[in-house]
Amino acid sequence: MGTHSRFATLFIALTLTAVLLWAWAGGYLSAAWWVLAAALSILGIHDVLQTRHAILRNYPIAGHFRFLFEEIRPEIRQYLIESDTEAVPFSRNQRAIVYQRAKQQLDKRPFGTQIDIYEAGYEWINHAMVPAPEASHDFRVSIGGPDCRQPYSASIFNISAMSFGSLSANAIRALNQGAKRGGFAHDTGEGSISAYHREAGGDLIWEIGSGYFGCRNDSGGFDEARFIENALDPQVKMIEIKLSQGAKPGHGGVLPGPKVTPEIAQARGVPPWTDCISPASHSAFSTPIGLLEFVARLRELSGGKPTGFKLAIGHAWEWFAVAKAMQVTGITPDFIVIDGKEGGTGAAPAEFVDRMGAPMRESLMLVHDTLVGIGLRDRIKIGAAGKITTAFDIARTMALGADWCNSARGFMFAVGCIQAMNCHTGRCPTGVTTQDPVRQRALVVPDKADRVFHFHDNTLKALAEFVAATGLTHPSQFSREHIVRRVTRSEIRLLSTIYPPMRPGALLEGDLSRWPVYGRYWEMARADSFAPV
Repeated sequence: MGTHSRFATLFIALTLTAVLLWAWAGGYLSAAWWVLAAALSILGIHDVLQTRHAILRNYPIAGHFRFLFEEIRPEIRQYLIESDTEAVPFSRNQRAIVYQRAKQQLDKRPFGTQIDIYEAGYEWINHAMVPAPEASHDFRVSIGGPDCRQPYSASIFNISAMSFGSLSANAIRALNQGAKRGGFAHDTGEGSISAYHREAGGDLIWEIGSGYFGCRNDSGGFDEARFIENALDPQVKMIEIKLSQGAKPGHGGVLPGPKVTPEIAQARGVPPWTDCISPASHSAFSTPIGLLEFVARLRELSGGKPTGFKLAIGHAWEWFAVAKAMQVTGITPDFIVIDGKEGGTGAAPAEFVDRMGAPMRESLMLVHDTLVGIGLRDRIKIGAAGKITTAFDIARTMALGADWCNSARGFMFAVGCIQAMNCHTGRCPTGVTTQDPVRQRALVVPDKADRVFHFHDNTLKALAEFVAATGLTHPSQFSREHIVRRVTRSEIRLLSTIYPPMRPGALLEGDLSRWPVYGRYWEMARADSFAPV
């Protein structure tokens, strides 16, 4: 809450208290209640009309109690509730740093770290005795392999996949306006390209899921003509086939008919007020070779734009089958995005959220090492998503093998999400994940677009400082050699000794003694089927 708003609220509270005390002392208590009612009415009108705080627009007067609680929260939480570092799923510190950077507020921390740096699992990056000069914070990566005719120069920090329908129209508007201003990409999610994605003209990554929304025929299959119509739009910079997502890999989805408004129906290419189904698997292909042929087909139909796929890693032999299919066909995607099971912005069955699929870090290293081992890493860029909000998150993820990072919930915080955990109910208190026109009115697009831009910009500025402190000039220079992990309270190890990097060409040579996962599953994979040998 801004300083002026806090002082205004405090002034009103003190004034009302003084009036009530005066009325009580003078025997005019009934008149005091009229004064109180008038003052609260004025405050309520002010809350509804102001544009800075979505909570106050949706919850006039009552919303001030949340901000009051924020002021006294440290004392209450310290003794009664939780610590700043408890993540459920994002800690208060993780959310605070996004809010501070989005609002251009001071993001420094006093009195030292609150993290137990001697706890097993703690990770850090060592600094250099002679730091490097700080470079521009506009770190970019060129995405596009040898078969790509329109490579895309992407920021290394972009908005991850979130569909219109899951997010409100105003949230989509704010995200895309911020992306346009900051020169970074906005992934559409599998809900396809809505009118709200197009308003500001920010760069889009068009995600195509198993429902083929935006390129779908009447029976739910892939429609080439409709694909071309959207794919040739200059605003669309890359095409991403979604195989699976971190929150619920291997699980389809249904958007119930009552939620399929005409706007959502138009974006997805489905009838309004009818159940909108995303099958668990694709109908356009069923084998690893078929997947790569589909990649090549979409790349050609889009005019040579970078085309790849996103997946959450499950059975290792299935990913190895895709890698072997690349060897057999000579077809390579321009990029692969790794979505970890710690990801997820909407709702999923509890068992899937907690126990299905592999975490991002191990998945990322597996994919990176596989491509190194078969000599294709230089042809394919890798993106990664999974609870990435800070400069260290980006640095560590790139050290594990990513060329760029995506963030979904980080940018949701930037547009006003308070982690109310009501994403799936339609009752989002800040208008981020609801189609309720009254609730989403609280999200004022120009203000939140500024916050999206500033969160991205200030995070990359922090990353530039972080990179320079390690003696490097670009985050792409991070490797597992830079990450130190505390294994026990008395033992630390370089990450490169815990997860030895794959030697170039090792998979082709069959020398897999240092990489037990490959030794066990590589021979089980086959290019013509996802089933193991």
